[in-house]
Amino acid sequence: MADPKGFLTTPRETPNRRPVDLRLMDWREVYEDFSREDLEKQAGRCMNCGIPFCHQGCPLGNLIPEWNDLVWRQDWREATERLHATNNFPEFTGTLCPAPCEAACVLAINSDAVTIKQVEVEIVDRAWDEGWVTPQRPEAKTGKKVAVVGSGPAGLAAAQQLTRVGHDVVVFERADRIGGLLRYGIPEFKMEKARLDRRLAQMRDEGTLFRASVDVGVDVTVEQLREDFDAVVLAGGATAWRDIPVPGRELEGIYQAMEFLPWANHVQQGDIDAPPVTAEGKHVVIIGGGDTGADCLGTSHRQGAASVTQLEIMPTPPEHRTENMPWPTYPMVYRVSSAHEEGGERLYSVNTTEFVDDGTGKVAALRLVEVSRDAGGTFVPVEGTGREIPADLVLLAMGFVGPEKGKLLADLGVELDERGNVARDQNYMTSVEGVFAAGDMGRGQSLIVWAIAEGRAAAAGVDKHLTGRTVLPRPINPTDRQIA
Repeated sequence: MADPKGFLTTPRETPNRRPVDLRLMDWREVYEDFSREDLEKQAGRCMNCGIPFCHQGCPLGNLIPEWNDLVWRQDWREATERLHATNNFPEFTGTLCPAPCEAACVLAINSDAVTIKQVEVEIVDRAWDEGWVTPQRPEAKTGKKVAVVGSGPAGLAAAQQLTRVGHDVVVFERADRIGGLLRYGIPEFKMEKARLDRRLAQMRDEGTLFRASVDVGVDVTVEQLREDFDAVVLAGGATAWRDIPVPGRELEGIYQAMEFLPWANHVQQGDIDAPPVTAEGKHVVIIGGGDTGADCLGTSHRQGAASVTQLEIMPTPPEHRTENMPWPTYPMVYRVSSAHEEGGERLYSVNTTEFVDDGTGKVAALRLVEVSRDAGGTFVPVEGTGREIPADLVLLAMGFVGPEKGKLLADLGVELDERGNVARDQNYMTSVEGVFAAGDMGRGQSLIVWAIAEGRAAAAGVDKHLTGRTVLPRPINPTDRQIA
């Protein structure tokens, strides 16, 4: 293990967030630097448990006690090797993952968990700084060609694994740049796109080809896809967003989160000077209390919103674990993200009943009512609690209901499961021979760590299908839900 007394003598410590008034002036990541010495002490808190439940909490099966011990011993280069043994993109998970591994840490039973996520990102950041991350080109080519449709974390993980074992891989992306939601869904203040760009450069050096601005099923037909490639990986995500069917939904000024967030990223990429949909000077209401809602919140702050209110139909979460969320499950407790720290009001146990017209076809206000649950678990309005709040920009951040049921899936003829996702077998193959599905397209809306894990696992299924065997690791079963 690392420091035998580390968990007793060293309190948990994480990097400070930059002062709110300063970070709202830019779009850089919100955290200040964390010293190497402090990070090594944090790694020393790991007990190297006989049964490391952090492994169970992590869909990737990250070798967490091993790289914690190596960091504490200052063997950062070997820690880099152990980190990349299970995770293609630890800087993505190190900045974006909600860290179910920490929720499953044995220390979390009655103390503060090890700062696993921070150790992870510090290892990979140093690896890039030292030049330890280099292209891993295949030793031999197989002559097989694979198309990956979608360039989010699942698609990129599958593509990198398949390229490294010698297949010719082309990644198709309908947006104008590669990266999926990493590029145009995640705000810059949560993950600067330089992290993504350097990984894409590594993948290009390894031999992966990228084709942006290509809508597969339209620009490239399914017939062309099947003719040109020996296998196809569907990794387009769960992009069919959930809507809200209440009076006034048709009014101008009401947008889905993914109609709002990408514009801010386009500004940061230098494509445009100002977003066509902006929170500047507006009373913003965000419907949805999850991570996407928080992304809208932080973006609205930086754009200069007059006010921001975030609505959530669920009740206020508890401060600590309750009996129905025991260790080592991921606890749904009250959390304050960096965006919430920056301002705005959070309202729980409320439901939107109507959007109010300003008389010109634009939204001017939102009517809501407090709700409670009846014996059957149905949300019912609380009499006398209806009220109206100003809203000239409404952002819907209520999640996604599955993959888009468009031309690609229809022309391929893949079967869907009972949840409306693309059905697949134990090897991630769909009902169509040679067509595989990974990530949210097959799993439903989930975490980035699941997307990478599924991309890696699907790559193993593709490789076995094409060559009869595989040396690629297959970390998870597609039906596995684990404790996260």
